Amino acid sequence: MVEKKNLSILIRIFSYSILALTFVFLFNNILTVWFEWPGVKKLFSHYELFGFKKLNKPLEGLAINLSYLQLIFYLISFIAVIFFVFKSLKQSLQKDSEILTKITAYIVRSSFWAVLIVGMADFLISFMVVEKLVEPIFGEQVKINLVKPAFRITYIHFPLILISFVIGYITRSVGFIWLAVLVVGSEFLIVLSRFIFQYEQAFQGDLVRFWYAALYLFASAYALIHEGHVRVDVLYTGFSERKKAWTNAIGSLILGIPLCLIVIFLGMGGKASIINGPVISFEITQQGSNGLYLLYLMAVYLAVFAVSMLTQFTSYFMSSSHKLLKN
Repeated sequence: MVEKKNLSILIRIFSYSILALTFVFLFNNILTVWFEWPGVKKLFSHYELFGFKKLNKPLEGLAINLSYLQLIFYLISFIAVIFFVFKSLKQSLQKDSEILTKITAYIVRSSFWAVLIVGMADFLISFMVVEKLVEPIFGEQVKINLVKPAFRITYIHFPLILISFVIGYITRSVGFIWLAVLVVGSEFLIVLSRFIFQYEQAFQGDLVRFWYAALYLFASAYALIHEGHVRVDVLYTGFSERKKAWTNAIGSLILGIPLCLIVIFLGMGGKASIINGPVISFEITQQGSNGLYLLYLMAVYLAVFAVSMLTQFTSYFMSSSHKLLKN
């Protein structure tokens, strides 16, 4: 009994540490990319640790202090995890799993609202710009600002995304069905406007791709929550509950969690990485002002996918471990 209790504590520390360190990495990524903090990598390079090459220009003054502070964030998060685990010794792994599932649901729910609201807002702006309606209504300066990616993304997209996370906190349902209907409806309107009214613009196709990509990536974690993923279950179906728990625990630990961590750490490994690069440059569609200014968000989709799946795989691991320790 004591051994199971100790193992449960270790599993909780391990699982929460993965998530805590990952979220600190995401926070440090924001500080490094957007606020020009040096980052932990440069600190290691400064001392030539862990195989990092020596910097051409060594860190000094404020820069080295900031890099140490970013390293301390990791240590604080790990200490906070240990404190939380020992503060809640009576909390079961199943309860932990339920908490993580709620976090996953919140991330997915808020992201859904973000792509819905931002997509509709940007569609409307692009339509008004293309049809030259902005200048007569709002003036020339507003029109000039709205065709600048930095302005539109910073002062329209980002506030709408923040509002979406508030809506995601208030609501408790995920409208993937409605997003799927909107994808079909948008495609239908393209066909209708093209063949009946001979009207077609780049932003129409962009909206369909934007929503469809979100539907596919965000629904992955949602489907995992509700056991909706298709399994190659030639063997799994005949397993006992204990064997199923072993399969889910090992699969999450060896396959699911590492895959998500690889996407996060490689995707945000530097300013030119596959996720950071498009966001920093406010990357937009190749059609310019005729399309939507949302291409950078499609890079963020990968981060949302990886974080939500990581959280849910960790939840899966804890839930399966609970079943194994209970028997």
